[in-house]
Amino acid sequence: MGWFSYQTLKRITQANKDVHFVFLFDRDFDEEFLFSDNITPLILSPQARHPFLYYAWFEFSVKSTLNRMKPDLFLSPDGFLSLGANCKQLPVIHDINFLHNPEDVKPLTRRYYNYFFPKFAQKATRIATVSEFSKKDISTNYKIDPNKIDVVYNGINPAFKVIDEDSKVKTRQRFSEGKRYFLFVGSLHPRKNIKRLIQAFDEFKRETRSDLKLLVAGPHFWGLKDVYQTIDETTCKNDIIFTGRLSDEDLANVMASAFALTFVPYFEGFGIPIVEAMQSEIPIITSNVTSLPEIAGDAALVVNPYEVSEIKNAMRKLYQDENLRAELIAKGKIRKDNFSWDKSADLLWKSIEKTLK
Repeated sequence: MGWFSYQTLKRITQANKDVHFVFLFDRDFDEEFLFSDNITPLILSPQARHPFLYYAWFEFSVKSTLNRMKPDLFLSPDGFLSLGANCKQLPVIHDINFLHNPEDVKPLTRRYYNYFFPKFAQKATRIATVSEFSKKDISTNYKIDPNKIDVVYNGINPAFKVIDEDSKVKTRQRFSEGKRYFLFVGSLHPRKNIKRLIQAFDEFKRETRSDLKLLVAGPHFWGLKDVYQTIDETTCKNDIIFTGRLSDEDLANVMASAFALTFVPYFEGFGIPIVEAMQSEIPIITSNVTSLPEIAGDAALVVNPYEVSEIKNAMRKLYQDENLRAELIAKGKIRKDNFSWDKSADLLWKSIEKTLK
């Protein structure tokens, strides 16, 4: 959501100098987010990082600000709306995983999301989302006319790119003890299915006796007790490396140096690491559920994320078949052209224009 907001709003504000944008923040902000001189920042309290504070921020602070200012449109890039505001509103609802997998969300947050997001969807003048899958999911579950929902695909961070072999060697020396590695990128959240990925990697290691590592790159979330227990039960725990959150430059180098991306969540509204892997020209293993086949197209091996053996078999195929790796990389180089932040910004602006009609 952060990348979507940053990349689309940067382009939209700079391309529409005749439009006045007011950015609402809940805390001090970096000047980097004031992309052009047609933006006015406002800080509204309280800081909203808890369901009770979400409600206070949107239904008191934001509501009073919008009703006073009477803007043409309130755009919410993370899907929250102000139910008491009288202006037109356009939320970007990235996905509704919390409806399908409520156990993945902390109890109070789960209750807030599942109570309010159906109301946000009904309140919205239009809705934007990031895949055809999410469009259908929102339409079906919240009884929204699909013609009211616009698909705005995510783009690719320009930091991701192909790097030379010497840079790959240095990256591997720094992060994976000099060894090749499968890579997972993302927050360490239950829906990312890291437990089964580790189990699959353990089976792959036992069968192939390869020296590949598994690199897990991303910030820790909650609900990881099962992951740590799974690692303790594996025979290859020394080959699993958690990097934590990486800088943009380090993450781009780690992606470009990977043997393959292994990204097998059981629910995803889009799946940005897939297109970043295409840009980095590495092969991809991903899930055959939700939005992931839509985004990957023919440029990935798709597997049932609930079947450890399928994930393991895909790893083994890539390990044993260099021609398959080359084929997937070539298809990814073509597929990635469907995704760019310029296209995303254009699509979001078109959704804004539809909302304003």
